[in-house]
Amino acid sequence: MRSDHADQLAGAPNPMRRPRDLRREAAHGNPGGAPSRRRFAAGSSGRGSSGGEAGLSWPEGFAVEPPDREALLVLLHLASVTPARLLELTAEHRTARSCVAAIARGAAGSEADRSRARTLDGRAAMGKVAAGGARLVSVDDAEYPRALFDLFDPPAGLLVRGRSIAEPGEPAGWGSGARVALVGARNCSATGGELAGLLGSAVARIGGCVVSGGARGIDEAAHRGALSVAAPVSDPGYDDPTQGDGASGPVTIAVLGCGIDFAYPPRNRRLFDDIARLGALVSEYPPGTPAEPFRFPARNRIVAALSTAVVVVEGAPNSGSMITVDHGAAIGRDVYAVPGSPVSELAAVPLKLIREGAGLIRSPDDLLGDLGLIPLAADPDGSRPSGRPAVLSPPLDASPAERLVWTALAAPAAVDGVAGATGLPIPDAMAALVGLEVRGFIRQVGGRYERTIAAARP
Repeated sequence: MRSDHADQLAGAPNPMRRPRDLRREAAHGNPGGAPSRRRFAAGSSGRGSSGGEAGLSWPEGFAVEPPDREALLVLLHLASVTPARLLELTAEHRTARSCVAAIARGAAGSEADRSRARTLDGRAAMGKVAAGGARLVSVDDAEYPRALFDLFDPPAGLLVRGRSIAEPGEPAGWGSGARVALVGARNCSATGGELAGLLGSAVARIGGCVVSGGARGIDEAAHRGALSVAAPVSDPGYDDPTQGDGASGPVTIAVLGCGIDFAYPPRNRRLFDDIARLGALVSEYPPGTPAEPFRFPARNRIVAALSTAVVVVEGAPNSGSMITVDHGAAIGRDVYAVPGSPVSELAAVPLKLIREGAGLIRSPDDLLGDLGLIPLAADPDGSRPSGRPAVLSPPLDASPAERLVWTALAAPAAVDGVAGATGLPIPDAMAALVGLEVRGFIRQVGGRYERTIAAARP
């Protein structure tokens, strides 16, 4: 889908910054209008300009020398100097050191940031980054993903913990190198979380990488799904990123809306440690930056740009996942959505996107097939290729009572509803439900039982 959601929502009150808001900011004071985005072919150097304002190309050698890298880290501490504003500044000041000096003299930034530019010790800040197990990746580094240049406000640098985030070259194997953003509701349903995990594991299993935001809910489930098929840390074949450049890329990338040293939400601290070992944590914010609401929409543009496609699993009205979709559609990323019940609030965003042209995802095969990572099977009549999901059939080892209960759970139901639909006495229905639940074929959510996706079999 190539969407212009931002234009459609121009009159809607929304405090979150969307692509059109960023373009307006970048165009402020620019009589020529909004700056054009830059796009680079896979084989390009990532440093040329595809047109537009000359100041929108990061200068060669902007942060190559150690003093300039330290100056870049100082720039990342200046909240009022956005990437778009910094790009404008580089039209006249061609290195990070020159930009810091210009800001210190009052050329840009708030008074607090001007003072910070004069006093912050870049070398000490760099030491703090290294002490936290992270590294600075600048626009001059080979590790910097060129896909970020599709944004009109690509970050000048990123802080990274974990494996290299460099874009892979020619795929080493089938599907190797594909990056897919899986995003959705924080307060997701059990089914939504399960499907996000299945999609994440499917992408990782074919050698791809799951990109998300590290939040609870769909993000967390997608990351965990990818990690579930990764090599264990104890595996002798595991490439430790702290021991040189391993050949393996990240199975998942979490883009944070806070400093690289923050675990937000705190409950995901162990998850972030696992991602740092088998994937990568990424942030455009320096250590010590707290998680604040306005940082997450900016984070979402990086999630979208790093990915080949954006998939929304669940999302209520006004969900932040729409910001990721807007950014993705604005830079030509494919958009997909997982449908849900029309009466479910969590299905509002996916159903809206599908109606507007997003690809419909029912299963991992749908996603991988649409991305060209696996061949699509033919429908029984041979009419068209399909990534149809596995059929939910009763478990092969189910007892007669369990088969009756399974059939009754075509929709979620409470115990008395199952008993009424099957004609079984409540104790017998309860026994069958427990038997199916302990074997993972159904689960209980809010006093009602429902089938699990993982129970599906061809």
